[in-house]
Amino acid sequence: MPAPLKVALLGCGVVGTQVARRLLEHADELASRVGTSLELVGIAVRNATAPREGITGTPLADLLTDDAEALVDGADVVVEVMGGIEPARTLILRAIEGGASVVTANKALLAQDGPTLYKAADTAGVDLYFEAAVAGAIPIVRPVRESLAGDQVQRVLGIVNGTTNYVLDRMATEGLELEQAVKEAQALGYAEADPTADVEGYDAAAKAAILASLAFHTRVSIDDVAREGISAVTAADVQWAQRTGHTIKLLAIAERNTSDGVAGIQVRVHPALVPDAHPLAGVRGAFNAVFVEAEAAGELMFYGRGAGGAPTASAILGDLVSVARHRVLGGRGPVESSYAALPVLPADAARTRFQVRLDVDDRPGVLAQVAAALAEHDVSIEAVRQSADGHSADGHSADGHSADADRRDPTDVARLLLTTHAAPERALAATVAALTDLDVVRDVVSVLRVEGA
Repeated sequence: MPAPLKVALLGCGVVGTQVARRLLEHADELASRVGTSLELVGIAVRNATAPREGITGTPLADLLTDDAEALVDGADVVVEVMGGIEPARTLILRAIEGGASVVTANKALLAQDGPTLYKAADTAGVDLYFEAAVAGAIPIVRPVRESLAGDQVQRVLGIVNGTTNYVLDRMATEGLELEQAVKEAQALGYAEADPTADVEGYDAAAKAAILASLAFHTRVSIDDVAREGISAVTAADVQWAQRTGHTIKLLAIAERNTSDGVAGIQVRVHPALVPDAHPLAGVRGAFNAVFVEAEAAGELMFYGRGAGGAPTASAILGDLVSVARHRVLGGRGPVESSYAALPVLPADAARTRFQVRLDVDDRPGVLAQVAAALAEHDVSIEAVRQSADGHSADGHSADGHSADADRRDPTDVARLLLTTHAAPERALAATVAALTDLDVVRDVVSVLRVEGA
């Protein structure tokens, strides 16, 4: 066999611990797959003397070091699982410039400054792999970057944050409010003490930027992603979704589109109503799924555990085997493909259907005024529902008789649910503003997009 490859591990949290343990426990099998042994030469941490569950008292404890720079300088392959922007960025660039290949799970760094890393790796002639940066154990980066390289991807639609999927699932199955579901997720270790990155969509936006870059051969940063989290989603929204045959999911969406005659892509993250018949609607708990629509391949779905130490370690070790093989046999893996350089179109040009929930005066003529406000902005109504008070939105009772005879006091409130045909985001924003100004509208309670229909 060739000489062992020296592997440096940056970070020793839940994921790093799993990677280190599996490198030792499966050393012989990994060596057979690579063509030489993988020698874990060190694990960089901030404090090498602090006790660590799964590390202290094991042979791995002797590998801990707080000198990350020296560790990187002596490695053939660097695995970065420390997260954050710095010092991860500096250490990765140092590794690449020193001739080491890099495997990283750092979605935030790739989404913010991926082109710098890709260029450095290309200049140095080394690999930069990052399967674990999106959707944990699910193999999605490699299929999009390699398996679909000969196809044209039209759309990527994904549940890429397990925490928010768990929260929304608990709201749907148990009727919990958002705050209750988040606390439950924290107790189970799915959510951090500060859940902002998950709940407000930052984590999903970073992953959306990476997927869009790969799918459309265009550089997309997290700043290009229109982002809206789930903090405004209520138990009532979830209940209304169920009544209309939908499930609320936080979706990352990247798609080809045209705005004002310009062909480009749109990338966004937001909660959306997914029809119960769509495969993404059945993704439960903390699982992830990515739905890809390609010109020739058609519809593809990738499903599995999107987070956790062992699942993420699986993706990292898969990348590690690939880059190690390249170092043994020669050659490199795929490099950045940004030849298309498509413009990232404004989010307000995206076309989608909407469900708008309104509290309005319960009296004749209200629906006509609401419909006129929508028509003024070229938004057409597909369906109207009224909450269960015995009357539909057209003023007729369930048995078809006019409701005028037993009409309640005009000061009573009716709850309307409007589903629109597809319309641009900018048209909907203008419509919502117009509805808010109507005297007969008490409140625009919620606005949710409908995706996957």
